Amino acid sequence: MAVSRAFVDYIRDQLRPWSAVDARRMFSGEGLFRDGIMFALVHDDTLYLRTDDGNVGDFTAAGMTPFSFGRAGKIVATGYFEVPAAVMDESDELAAWAAAAFAAARRRNAPRPRRRRA
Repeated sequence: MAVSRAFVDYIRDQLRPWSAVDARRMFSGEGLFRDGIMFALVHDDTLYLRTDDGNVGDFTAAGMTPFSFGRAGKIVATGYFEVPAAVMDESDELAAWAAAAFAAARRRNAPRPRRRRA
């Protein structure tokens, strides 16, 4: 199923008070970016936010599942979790969850220290 432009525009409007968000087509969905960093994806008109140890507990506590896809006969789960429906309609709440996802994405993209060879 394709991502509807109306759904992506709705999410961008909900997040506008928090930050400008760019949307880019990616495979069968769209990635959402802030300052060039992807922090969310939309697939089948479902919003998924980036997670790490700092925010994944919020998603699992709400019973949310990660975005997953099939590859080479196996199911691959990603670090992007579905956003609870109750969060989607509350702009302030969605902005808080998006900010945590953006922080997770920044941590993931942070330069890693080089390992020294022995």
